[in-house]
Amino acid sequence: MNMQLSIQKATEVNQALYELLLLADPSKEIVDEYLVRGECYEAWIGSELAGVYVLLKSRPQTVEIVNIAVKESMQNKGIGRQMIHDAMIKAKQMRAATIEIGTGNSSIGQLALYQKCGFRLRAIDHDFFVRHYEEVIFENGIQCRDMVRLSADI
Repeated sequence: MNMQLSIQKATEVNQALYELLLLADPSKEIVDEYLVRGECYEAWIGSELAGVYVLLKSRPQTVEIVNIAVKESMQNKGIGRQMIHDAMIKAKQMRAATIEIGTGNSSIGQLALYQKCGFRLRAIDHDFFVRHYEEVIFENGIQCRDMVRLSADI
């Protein structure tokens, strides 16, 4: 289903955006930390907020998608794919040659989506979620322990 998505830079991070950001990253402290340094974009279908992503310039010529989330009722409709494509265009405009994204070892759907969008597995940050998150995270019946890092040339 290809919905007409409009994506623009967020002028403020309101409660609705925040709730979406916390879907993808349960740590309010970590979200707050990268929101200050990154650029937040909101995705709309008509007057309904559908998703959000945050871009952060991490190294020279490298931009990272540090958070991407689609409203639960709108998932599996191609919105995430459209937002990733938009993020790649924005990263190119920021003069990046590489775009990166990281996700949990237990995030099976996200790992599939990112690879379908052209990302390749690059590294594993072992025990990332154990070191940086107080609460144990389970997803798809798997403990989320490791950060799987992916990147794509743009």
